[in-house]
Amino acid sequence: MLLAIDCGNTNTLFAVHDGTSWRAQWRTATHTARTADEYAVWLSQLMGLQGLGFDDLSACVISSVVPQSLFNLRNLARRYLKAEPLVIGDAGVDLSIRVALDRPGEAGADRLVNALGCRVKYPGNLVIVDSGTATTFDVVSEEGVFEGGIIAPGINLSMQALHNAAAQLPRIAIERPERVIGTNTVGAMQSGVFWGYIDLIDGLVGRIKAEYGKPMSVIATGGVASLFEGASHAIDYFDADVTIRGLLEVWRLNSVRKGA
Repeated sequence: MLLAIDCGNTNTLFAVHDGTSWRAQWRTATHTARTADEYAVWLSQLMGLQGLGFDDLSACVISSVVPQSLFNLRNLARRYLKAEPLVIGDAGVDLSIRVALDRPGEAGADRLVNALGCRVKYPGNLVIVDSGTATTFDVVSEEGVFEGGIIAPGINLSMQALHNAAAQLPRIAIERPERVIGTNTVGAMQSGVFWGYIDLIDGLVGRIKAEYGKPMSVIATGGVASLFEGASHAIDYFDADVTIRGLLEVWRLNSVRKGA
């Protein structure tokens, strides 16, 4: 079985694929000081609840945008899976995605994996909206070229900044308010954050499409993307499995190439 790991700035996702389907998925907060042994203790307990153990795992693929965590995740695979992990960004790892940026090395591993995860399911030109620590808008052509995109602050980051910078504004949960015009502080904040991000998404997608000049499908993914379902007019598909699908595809591509 394959262990897929997606290490983001806020959360790290662990998922197990048995060759046919995903058996289980778990998330934990990303802490750069967490050791391989600490990951192993946490992960072994959760796998046990699903009737799984480290002996069931024979391969590992890792995408990480947190360099400080990558060392310990590599050691987790080496020590407990007895496997050398396939790491996105390492020399020789094929993503079948051409990067058409001024500096191709600046494309984050998570954005490239998302591009591949969407490419294997959705045809044509794509806009991938990933709502995480940052909200990214990535453009992938129908030929599979990563053409660039937009990076904006994530919705949780913006809400945290608002709370930290204004002494009288409380920390609140993100949810869709019943009214656009807030009649109290919490309602006003929720409206500003929620509808502000809806208009951010719809507005930027509209500008991307106008500049690109070709039909495009818009796929939303990421930790808070489901909050926008039914509110955004620009999003065509909501897909929570974009990243792990991309990781699985990377592993398949490189396993076939190496004759594994």
